[in-house]
Amino acid sequence: MKVTFNKNQAVVETVREGLKRTGGYCPCRLERTEDTKCMCREFREQINDPTFEGYCHCLLYYKSLDD
Repeated sequence: MKVTFNKNQAVVETVREGLKRTGGYCPCRLERTEDTKCMCREFREQINDPTFEGYCHCLLYYKSLDD
């Protein structure tokens, strides 16, 4: 299992700008709670799922099952 940034640098830059604007909360979410603070609860739970492979909600991070 490995978590990396999206390989698309434009996506990473856009999301990081959004994180700065929102004080670290997911820029894709309207709600500002601890659950939506980057790295959001949803993705942390997906990381813990041994069968999940894919992107977080805002596409900043990617969880790969390969090492």
